[in-house]
Amino acid sequence: MEKTMKERAKQLRYDKAYLRMARTWAELSHCSRKQVGALIVKDGMIISDGFNGTPSGFDNCCENESGETHWYVLHAEANAILKVAKSTHNCNGATLYLTLSPCKDCSKLVVQSGINKVVFIKEYKDNSGIEFLRRAGIEVIQIEDVSDGAE
Repeated sequence: MEKTMKERAKQLRYDKAYLRMARTWAELSHCSRKQVGALIVKDGMIISDGFNGTPSGFDNCCENESGETHWYVLHAEANAILKVAKSTHNCNGATLYLTLSPCKDCSKLVVQSGINKVVFIKEYKDNSGIEFLRRAGIEVIQIEDVSDGAE
């Protein structure tokens, strides 16, 4: 069923609002090089959130003395998906909102989790993750301007 123009405008309003929330969530990251935020929304409800950082129990420092990211740092979407795995929710049919498009490794997690739509602000330097999601039949949307029009 094709959405009406009014329905598409309403969805865009919500998409932008969730992206602004993901951007705020990214500010919680302790990573110096890049701060990324994620929200997972299902049936109009936020079921998970995440930002890039170290696993629970580790020091919050994401980079070494040379400024390189530690190998064990989790990406925002991985953190959000793993939180769902620990809860009573599931990601089937959910939408993932991200400040940065997923890398190829996180794209595999997105597909396996059952998420069927990914909305992001900025594109990651390697877009093979986006290409993989599209091949898997996941709707992928980039919205660079997340202002609500009132700003």
